[in-house]
Amino acid sequence: MVVRVRLDLAYDGTDFAGWARQPGLRTIQGEVEKALAGLYSKLGPISSLVVAGRTDAGVHARGQVAHLDLSDEQASKIEVSRIALSVNGMLSTMPSTLPSSTPGGNQDIVVRRTTVSDEGFDARFSALWRRYEYRIADTLPARSPLTRRTTAWTTKPLDVDRMNDAATQMLGLHDWAAFCRPRPFATTIRTLQEFMWVRTGDDTVVASLEADAFCHSMVRALVGATVAVGEGRLSVDDVVRLREALERTSAFKVMPARGLTLTEVGYPDAAGLAVRASETRARRTREALIAERAAQAAQAQRAAQGERSHRNDLGELAKLREMG
Repeated sequence: MVVRVRLDLAYDGTDFAGWARQPGLRTIQGEVEKALAGLYSKLGPISSLVVAGRTDAGVHARGQVAHLDLSDEQASKIEVSRIALSVNGMLSTMPSTLPSSTPGGNQDIVVRRTTVSDEGFDARFSALWRRYEYRIADTLPARSPLTRRTTAWTTKPLDVDRMNDAATQMLGLHDWAAFCRPRPFATTIRTLQEFMWVRTGDDTVVASLEADAFCHSMVRALVGATVAVGEGRLSVDDVVRLREALERTSAFKVMPARGLTLTEVGYPDAAGLAVRASETRARRTREALIAERAAQAAQAQRAAQGERSHRNDLGELAKLREMG
């Protein structure tokens, strides 16, 4: 029998090469799995963590969710609710780039809680939505050394009303190819459910974005496009046209990772977890097949164009030789 454990995590992503384990690099998944492997070292290997949102290098989280499958023997070693405490203890002793002069001072990952998950729970596929926050200090008084690791700094005051006009036009189901870094056979179709900007009491400009899922670098690109509107470099109509062009563009900058935090992941109630996971897996499989067929068709088209070009070149050479 397998016991599935839900982990709720928070981390400062500054000194990590992202969530996903990578050889020779410090990653969140790598560090947490290292701590778990130490905890269960005498009870065989642990399973890989499955995560709700694979955050990029430098991106933070205070509401990340993952799951871990334990064997009966592993699950019997320690009460599930106490796994968080044990893992945090191991994380606090692992090498870090942070100073360790105070308790917890060198711990940039915290497992906030561990619980036995409801039946059918999958941290990735059961999720209904992911919510991110992006923070910007757009004036000198808003800049603070205390928040510099979680807030991006810009040099021009931003027009939040114009940015919200642009954000509203982005909502809905769209192909976000212009805002996503391409990945082989991965779809760029997503539903953006929420996108809004506010200026807080400390004069920080904060965006909240929610979608069923985000493709690679999509959040930071959306933020960058609306920042360009807020600075007067793009109009609202420009941003819509760029989205509909379905091609990456240099008309705006993808914003730095440090301003971005994964704040929350939403799930259905216990009765809907397995159904949601099954539906998401099926949809992702269909989307991947469609993306693969599209890529193959594009490759075949390029090959055909190349062959036609080659034949044309041969024809031109033959004419030149006849003339010579």
